[in-house]
Amino acid sequence: MAFTAQYESPLGSIVLASDGEVLTGLRFGAVETPVSAGDVPALAETCRWLDIYFSGQQPLFFPPLNPAGTAFRQRVWQALMEIPYGATTTYGAIARHIGCRSAQAVGQAVGSNPVAIIVPCHRVVGSDGTLTGYAYGVERKEFLLQLEAGRHASAATASR
Repeated sequence: MAFTAQYESPLGSIVLASDGEVLTGLRFGAVETPVSAGDVPALAETCRWLDIYFSGQQPLFFPPLNPAGTAFRQRVWQALMEIPYGATTTYGAIARHIGCRSAQAVGQAVGSNPVAIIVPCHRVVGSDGTLTGYAYGVERKEFLLQLEAGRHASAATASR
């Protein structure tokens, strides 16, 4: 059974999805009939993680995750999880790290990440350090990177 909840962040509404056991999706947008996140432990843990994150602090845990994707995408998403909080890397660096010859293939996998923010695709920049595309807008990517760099005043704790 699938459950969806809505989280209100400084960047707008976020939809959280769970199969009841783990987080399967996190994207910007709204949901018509959300469940109470407190009714699904994986969603409650995700909200707690987001509260800490949007307060300008690094969460020291991850909610249980299981984003669906090919073996290649899973490798790329795992590499994203290894990028330190507040740091950035490039598509090419990820490709080299996972033994892939194509930064473009890595870019496609990064762009298909179903668990935004927690699987930090926003930490990937162009080879020259510029902010490249982000599925939810470069402005949101910039906000997230500045938040992690401590350049935003502590965002008010978002409510669900």
